[in-house]
Amino acid sequence: MTDLGVSKTLIVLGCGLMGCDIAAIFLRSGWSVRAMEPDTANWERARERVALSLSQLDPLAGAGKFSLVATPEELAWDGVELLIEAVPEKIALKRELFAKLDRLAPEGIPLATNTSGLRITEIAQGLPTRHRMGGLHFFLPAHLVPAVEVVAGEFTDSATMDKMFAIMESVGCVPIRVAKDVPGFLANRLQHALMREAYAILDEGLATPEDVDAAVRYGFGFRYIAAGPILQKDLAGLDTNYAAGKSIYPHLNNASKPGRSIEALVEAGKFGTKTGSGFWDWTPEEAREQRAKYERTLIDAARLLPLGARPPGKARKIVS
Repeated sequence: MTDLGVSKTLIVLGCGLMGCDIAAIFLRSGWSVRAMEPDTANWERARERVALSLSQLDPLAGAGKFSLVATPEELAWDGVELLIEAVPEKIALKRELFAKLDRLAPEGIPLATNTSGLRITEIAQGLPTRHRMGGLHFFLPAHLVPAVEVVAGEFTDSATMDKMFAIMESVGCVPIRVAKDVPGFLANRLQHALMREAYAILDEGLATPEDVDAAVRYGFGFRYIAAGPILQKDLAGLDTNYAAGKSIYPHLNNASKPGRSIEALVEAGKFGTKTGSGFWDWTPEEAREQRAKYERTLIDAARLLPLGARPPGKARKIVS
């Protein structure tokens, strides 16, 4: 954790759920946070969300040094170690914002985007200091999920990557280096491979949504809190996994778009809890109760997971 006696400052751009939860991570570790939120009507909601997320991380934590401005030009840069952008996923908006930051931010401060679907290289294209732009991809709820991907764009230099990695590790996260700026980075590629097969299972009538969730939560997914998929197979036996893969892979779904099950719901405007209907129907009370249960479980799971723990030694070089 960061030394609470050392004053460090993070700038967060955008105070939606992601931006507020990122702020809480740093406040918990003694940092000051200066946030930019253009819509001043959202300021009170942002303060409330930051306070709630901080209380989930540390019930004894104070409010922290959290301040808000409406424009990048109002930001103060003294003591700033890192900037994280968490505005909506619109490339024109992000490019415009980073063009301003290129002029405003002093040299040496890494400028990170939290994009999950846009290429960092495209956001940074043409900017004079694109070498200090990289990706920090968090996962909702950002303050409760330890992992954060540290992603290199085509122009990101190694010093920027090293500094972002070290900062995220210092505030209690588990940083994951991603060496190439590819769609989905690392975790979302794995996640969407699973989701493609899950939707295919629903489309084929092989199982219900409840059974799919149970298979992951109480079957193979249950093991992942103790060991990731590669380590788990080293423990179980690579020969067995290889033989199973040879028989199963030819029958897996390889569609180039999400399955009809989710497509039909999205086309009907059924987006899940945010609209009151998805694979399940939700009242506002049910949605709040389920989300609270979900977050409590994540908090409990984090207490069991040894953050940063790795197998002894170093993995072999992968044959390409």
